[in-house]
Amino acid sequence: MRQFDVIIIGGGVVGSAIARELTRYRLSIAVMEKNPDVVCETSGRNSGVVHGGFAYDEGTLKARLCVEGNRGMDALARELGFRFIRCGKVLVGKSQEDYASLQRTMAQGARNGATGLSLIDKDELARVCPAAVGEFAMLSETSGVLDPFGYTIAIAENAAQNGARYFLEHTVTGLSREGGHWQVRTDRGDFAARWVVNAAGLGCGEISDMLGLTGYRVIGSKGDYIILDKHTGELLPMPIYPVPSNTYMGIHVTNTTDGNVIVGPNAEWIDDHAQFAYYGVPQENIDYLAESASDIWPHIHKKDYIRNYSGILPKWVDENGKIQDFKIEMRPEIAPNAVNLVGIESPGLTAAVPIGRYVAQMMREAEPFEANPAFDPVRRPIARFADMDDAARGEAIAHDPDYGEIICRCEQVTRAEILRAIHNPLGVRTVTGVKLRTRAMMGRCQGGYCQMRIAQMIGEELGVPAREMTYGRAGSWLFSGEMGESGVDA
Repeated sequence: MRQFDVIIIGGGVVGSAIARELTRYRLSIAVMEKNPDVVCETSGRNSGVVHGGFAYDEGTLKARLCVEGNRGMDALARELGFRFIRCGKVLVGKSQEDYASLQRTMAQGARNGATGLSLIDKDELARVCPAAVGEFAMLSETSGVLDPFGYTIAIAENAAQNGARYFLEHTVTGLSREGGHWQVRTDRGDFAARWVVNAAGLGCGEISDMLGLTGYRVIGSKGDYIILDKHTGELLPMPIYPVPSNTYMGIHVTNTTDGNVIVGPNAEWIDDHAQFAYYGVPQENIDYLAESASDIWPHIHKKDYIRNYSGILPKWVDENGKIQDFKIEMRPEIAPNAVNLVGIESPGLTAAVPIGRYVAQMMREAEPFEANPAFDPVRRPIARFADMDDAARGEAIAHDPDYGEIICRCEQVTRAEILRAIHNPLGVRTVTGVKLRTRAMMGRCQGGYCQMRIAQMIGEELGVPAREMTYGRAGSWLFSGEMGESGVDA
C-alpha cells in the first residue's frame, strides 16, 4: 500500500492550489483525481472571470478570500505563466431600482475591502465599454479575466514540479481510520496517509460523508455558454453583467484572454447527483442565452457561434435551500487529521490560492511542518509561436526546428508546442489535454484540420493504441475500429 503524509481528494484548481501550498513543506503529497485531467469539471467549465469581491456578504470566506485572490493575481500570473488581464468589468443598469441595487453592491464591496468601484453615467460607460447597453453602470476596475485552463494547469504542474504526485483516473470509493492513519480506497488501489483533504468539488458531499462529517446538502447549479468567434472580441474590452440578484449574477458576456467572447451562463438547479456528469446544452438554452444577453450587448449572431459548453457549480444549501458560505473545517473529534471543504463554488477560481494558504495554515496549527528549501514557485509555460514576433520565431526555429511546423492553422500552434503538451508533468494522455495546454483545436474549425494529426502524435509519442485513445473524459473514445475491419464502416 502506498503511503503519503497528505492525500488531497480532488485535483481541480482548489485541490491543486492546496497541493502547491503544501509543497512549501517537507511533505509527501498525493492528489487523487477521478478524471483524466485537472480541468474536466468546474475548474475548466466557467466564465474565467477574476471577481472583485463585491458580490458576497460581508464577513464571509467568499468575500475575504476573493478579495485576497484578486489582489495577488498579477504576481501569481507572472510566477506561473498563465494569461490574466485586469481589464475591469461593468454591471449595467437601466432603472431606478437598478441604480439603488448598484449602490448597495458598491457599499457591500467597500465593506469587503474591494477597491476600484465607482458608479458611472451613460457617457462614461460609452467611453470604457462602447458596445454596452445601459443608462449607467458600476465599474469594477480590479476585475479581470484569465484562462481557466491555463491557470488550473499551471498551479497543478507547479505542484507536481515541487513533488506532489498526481494520480489521475483514481476515484475514491471509501475512507477509514486505522492505526492513526487514513486508509483511502480507490478504484485503482488503496493508499494511506496521515492527513486527508476533501477538495472534491462536485463530489465534496460524498467525500464529507465518508469522513463522517454528514448532513451537508450539496446541489448543482448548471450553466450553459456560447463561445463566439475571435473577431467579436474587438467589440468587448471587458465583461458586461446585468444588475445581479441576491443569488445569481445573471447572464453576461465575457471577453477572454485569447480574444473570443463567451455568452452565459444561465442557471439550472440540479438536486440529482447522477446529473452532475451531464454537460449537454439544449438548443432552447442557446437561444435563451443569446436573446437575454443581447439586452446588454447587441452583437450576438449565429454566424459567429463556434462552440457551446456548460459547467456545474457545487452549492452548499441549508434546509430552506439558501446558499451558504464556503465551508472549510477541521473537526478532529469526528475526523482527526482531515480538512473538509464543502460548497467551494464561485468565486472559487479567484480565491483558489488563498484557499490553499488557508488550508495549509489550519494544518500547520495542528502539526508543525518543516519548510522545503527546494520549493520553486516559478513554472515556465510552453512558449507560444502565435505570440512571438518574427525575430523571436526565427530564434525559436533555430533552437528547435519543430517550431517551424504548424499543426493547428487557426491558432498557429506548432509541432514543438504539441510535443511539450504531450509530455506534460501531470501525465495527461488525452486529445483535450493537448488542446487545453496549447489552444490547438480552439479556432474557427474546432480541430477539423489538426485533431487527427494531434491524435497521431499522441499515439507515436506515448505508445497509446488507437483503440485506447480518448478525446477528453473517461469513455470518450476517438476510434471504435480499424479501416477495413469486418463490421466497421471505412
